Amino acid sequence: MKDLAKSTTTQEHGQQDGETLLALYLNDHLAGATAGVALCRHLAEAERSAPHALGETLDDLAQEIDQDRSALLDIMSELAVPVKHYKIGAGWLGEKLARLMPHGSALGRTRLNTLVELESLRLGVEGKACLWRGLAIIPDLAEDLARQLHSLLERADSQAATLENLRARAAEAAFTQDAR
Repeated sequence: MKDLAKSTTTQEHGQQDGETLLALYLNDHLAGATAGVALCRHLAEAERSAPHALGETLDDLAQEIDQDRSALLDIMSELAVPVKHYKIGAGWLGEKLARLMPHGSALGRTRLNTLVELESLRLGVEGKACLWRGLAIIPDLAEDLARQLHSLLERADSQAATLENLRARAAEAAFTQDAR
């Protein structure tokens, strides 16, 4: 009875066990991954015919981000973490709503849209790298999962470098006198 009282008091104060927190954490990252895939695909399409032709690179990146999202789903399954579909929907919707924010023109895209979207993707990839690092510290992690996380982290680092290169080019295009 004392343990039950302690458990109730713990929950009343907003504390939860590690399994519950892991499930929340993974589902939040799944929502972010869903948004990231949608954003990268949208940006690739928008940039396909742009003068600086980022579309092909972004197509490849979108495919990798989608593969990472699938890897996250597999990891969640392996760890017996249930998928919260409402969070996936929230991630998808959030990405669509973010498109409504005007960046210099209410009627169409500007160079600033590209820059802001690349920065958003870069932040998402940095968050994903933190996820892989965070999971790697779970005690008694299976060796094959540890190797997978290491590989996913290396890919996230590569994606971050690619996005930084694209972001720098987009910043130059947005802010140089010639681009105006």
